[in-house]
Amino acid sequence: MDLGMLQIHDFNELNLSFNSLFSERSKMSVRDDLESAGVQISTVHAGAHGLAGQRSASIALSSSGGVWQDKISSWSWMLSGFLLINVVILGCALVSGSVFNGIQVTSDHVQFFLIALMIPTVIWMVFYKVHTFREDEAVLYKDVHAGPVWLRGGLVLFGLCSLIMDVFKIALFVGYAHCDSPVKIAFPVVQAIFLLVQTYFFWLHARDCVQVQRIITRCGLMLTLATNLMVWMTAVTDESLHQTVYPTGNITQSPCNLTTRGLFSHYGMLYCVLITQLTSASSENSSCECSYQACSIFEKAYYYLYPFNIEYSLFASAMAYVMWKNVGRLVDDHQPHEHRFHLRDVLLGPVGGLVLLVGGLATFVVYEVDVVLDEQQKKEAALTIYYITNTVTVAVMTAATVAGCVIYRLERREHAMGKNPSRSLDVGLLMGASMGQFTVSYFTIVAVLALGVDGTVNALNLALSVLTVVELLVQNVFIIEGLRREPHHESRRASIFSNLLLLQAHEERRSSGVLTPRGSIALPVHKPLPWKRKLLKEISAFLLLSNIILWIMPAFGARPQFDNPIGTEFYQFNMWVAVVNIGLPFGIFYRMHSVASLFEVYLKS
Repeated sequence: MDLGMLQIHDFNELNLSFNSLFSERSKMSVRDDLESAGVQISTVHAGAHGLAGQRSASIALSSSGGVWQDKISSWSWMLSGFLLINVVILGCALVSGSVFNGIQVTSDHVQFFLIALMIPTVIWMVFYKVHTFREDEAVLYKDVHAGPVWLRGGLVLFGLCSLIMDVFKIALFVGYAHCDSPVKIAFPVVQAIFLLVQTYFFWLHARDCVQVQRIITRCGLMLTLATNLMVWMTAVTDESLHQTVYPTGNITQSPCNLTTRGLFSHYGMLYCVLITQLTSASSENSSCECSYQACSIFEKAYYYLYPFNIEYSLFASAMAYVMWKNVGRLVDDHQPHEHRFHLRDVLLGPVGGLVLLVGGLATFVVYEVDVVLDEQQKKEAALTIYYITNTVTVAVMTAATVAGCVIYRLERREHAMGKNPSRSLDVGLLMGASMGQFTVSYFTIVAVLALGVDGTVNALNLALSVLTVVELLVQNVFIIEGLRREPHHESRRASIFSNLLLLQAHEERRSSGVLTPRGSIALPVHKPLPWKRKLLKEISAFLLLSNIILWIMPAFGARPQFDNPIGTEFYQFNMWVAVVNIGLPFGIFYRMHSVASLFEVYLKS
């Protein structure tokens, strides 16, 4: 009996030991299953985020682990920077030589230099599209802040106008092919191909963050930037020489007979060389006549398209720089909120801007017609109308901008954090380009105050210059503050259902792409904008249209700085022409860049 009880007791202990062992192994198996399931879930979760996150992690580890990759990255920055500096300085020397010494260095040499830049740039863009972009892990991320649709749309618009300008140039210089250099025909042909390839390239790849072939990519982008800067510099020089109004009289003798001192003697000597070269070039080209009568029409037409070519080069330069900054950059997966353009709840700003735009266009037409007349009275009347229109425009813009800055102080919207090359570039270009308009305005203020404010024209000129300085200051603050603010979240649409019980089913079907269920009626409900957002949008739209008219007037030929003799009388023509032809192109670019920045501020408000 005792033996039986002992056997049963031993059997129970064995059973308990077996059960405990089985339970432990079961727990271990369940734990292993959970871990494997967790691995599978994490794998699925990673797959939902795409393979880009895994690849970026591997690239981040490899890039941070190897010292040699850091050295390659540093070399790529330095090499591409040296390439840009050398090309730009060489181009500046050639452009300056063609202006002040048109015998040894002519415009044909400059155009040949530009052709030599455009061809390898086009080759690199094709190489990037065919080879670099198609490599594994070449572009893992897109910089969603770079190359927005409106910026690329502006690039396409300006590129189309530049392409038409090249067609006019080809048609013009074909008529001079029997007596002029063939480079003048080859240059617009190559530039047209360059425009097409570059516009296609930036439309597709402006947001790329390239991770492979960094040296070649950075050097290619710097070559693209240098090429566009040289095209811009050449176009600005040609436009300035074409728009400069020279003093009446015998220009070949009076400037060189002037006795000047100090700094003015240096600029006077340069001016003498410039006038001599221009007169000699015109006398040489007078013997070369066009083979058909339409040449004069083509010549006038393509000069009016120069502003679009200038803006296209600057847009392309900015996009190339942002791409260069994004090479090797690993951005996060945070996507910005989609900004849709609409004019809902915005009325006074666009209407007021359109009024100033139409009035400015009418003033510009009257000014261009009357200022070229020989009657002094009509010239002064044209200048008076021009100054009044611009003074009113700038004064209203200043008041609107001050109101916008006050609203920013009342608004509790956070500032955008994190690295953003596009925003940094916009702010830098805005501040740098405004220096040109500041220069012209301050030189004008000094000249008017020194010679005395006598007459309506000079008083209006002084008022316009002072208001321009104030307007530039407050507008820079308004735009920069708007670019730095976080965008508003769009949650302005709701739905009212006749059957509230079907609301959950409606949400489920809407998420799956199915239409609204039967028995429910979806009615869009529009919530009006808060008064702060509404006023910011009104001010942004008004300033945008106002900056457009302030861009159109000087870009298409309005030069009151030369038509009003006060600057020439005080600084002498040689100094004044240098100030205007250097400062005014930057002022023109400032207005167009302000238009682009204000459009972004409008979308964020």
